[in-house]
Amino acid sequence: MNYVRSHDDIGWTFADEDAAEFGINGFDHRRFLNAFFVNRFEGSFARGIPFQDNPRTGDCRISGTTASLAGLEARDPHAIDRIILAHSIVLSTGGIPLLYLGDEVGQLNDYGYLDVPGHAEDSRWVGRPKYPAGLYAQRDDPTTDAGAIFSRLRRLIETRASTPEFAAGRLIPFDARNPHVLGYQRPGSPGGATIVVLANFAETAQEVAASTLSGLPEVALDVVTATRIPLSGGLVLAPHQFVWLRVY
Repeated sequence: MNYVRSHDDIGWTFADEDAAEFGINGFDHRRFLNAFFVNRFEGSFARGIPFQDNPRTGDCRISGTTASLAGLEARDPHAIDRIILAHSIVLSTGGIPLLYLGDEVGQLNDYGYLDVPGHAEDSRWVGRPKYPAGLYAQRDDPTTDAGAIFSRLRRLIETRASTPEFAAGRLIPFDARNPHVLGYQRPGSPGGATIVVLANFAETAQEVAASTLSGLPEVALDVVTATRIPLSGGLVLAPHQFVWLRVY
């Protein structure tokens, strides 16, 4: 199974030696991530809650819903795009994608757990909300946050279901030569099409150069938007934009 978040806490389990290969100090980066996602870092958009917090070492795990961690609770203007981007990765990388209750309508942290005996000392309950009936009532109204998230996720799910290249288990990295852009390929049946995924994680527009895309056709179909995208001159991705490009 593949999911953006679960009912449980989040821990940063990457190995220090793997981080070192990218010039990253694993211990320091975990401390940064913990501080950022519980809003202890200046400019953070995340509103996670620490779990098993150790103030002396800065070590902890993180509890929270996708929407609160992605900035919707803080009313960050990029929040909805971040939420959709995160789910687009889960839906396109393989395995069985799983949506946890409320993520499809932007469920925020449920702080009511603090008033429940037996729950108040366990911050994981902040991400185990009751059924958000009010948000589900808005899911068909695209002018609401719930409706915007729901409609875009439905489009992604429908696209995944109708894209046979995602049925295979192979994933091949694609070096976008831009540190902000994640790239990978999902080959279909032998001799058939391949989906090339490019995802911009930055809050600014990012370019994938023409030379990087020179091995691809001059034009590719983005199966999410059903539009043909020219690649011969490079590709500029808007903040948090992603494309699922079918190439032959």
